Parts: sequence; structure tokens; C-alpha cells
Amino acid sequence: MGLGAEIKKLRIKRGESLQDVANAVKASKAHIWDIERGASKNPTMDLLSRLAAHFGVSIASLVGEEPPKGMQSELVALYRDLKDLSDSDRDTIRALAKRLSEKKKA
Repeated sequence: MGLGAEIKKLRIKRGESLQDVANAVKASKAHIWDIERGASKNPTMDLLSRLAAHFGVSIASLVGEEPPKGMQSELVALYRDLKDLSDSDRDTIRALAKRLSEKKKA
């Protein structure tokens, strides 16, 4: 689920209007609407922080990058460690994972 769909889901779950959310996070109603419908795909980290705090979720959850519930603990630790790696190292791991996945399919 994308950012816009997640925000809309959380907003509706709480029974809030676009204006309610906009007021709570100090943004314009139009901007929240643009995010929800995917017209604005790059909100600032500040706005993401305010949205996450408003809905009581993590930024990772809001943007769909939190590991799934039930994931083995060592995989969760690996997932969290990746953020400390250089771009080059992450590219290497990505290439290795792709190769292993292709090998498994063959």
C-alpha cells in the first residue's frame, strides 16, 4: 500500500476529514488531498513525521517500509542493519539477493 492510500485508510479509520488532518499537521487540505491521491509523491520528512505522530504510527509504517509482523527476529535485525550500510554495500546485497532469488526459481 502506498503512502497516500495508507494516509487515507488511517484518516477514514479515525473518522477525520481532509481538513481535520491538515489542521492537525499544519498543512493545507489541498496538500493532504494531493498526497492521498498520489499527485504529491515527495512530502518532506517534517510532514511525514507530523503525519506519523498524528496517526500514532511510525514513519516506516506510514510509507510501507516496516518489516511484516511475524518476520523472524534475525531477519528483522538484518532489515534494521541495512540502513547503516553505504549505498554501494546495499547495492551489493540487493544484487546478491536477486541472484539467489533467481537461483531458487530455476
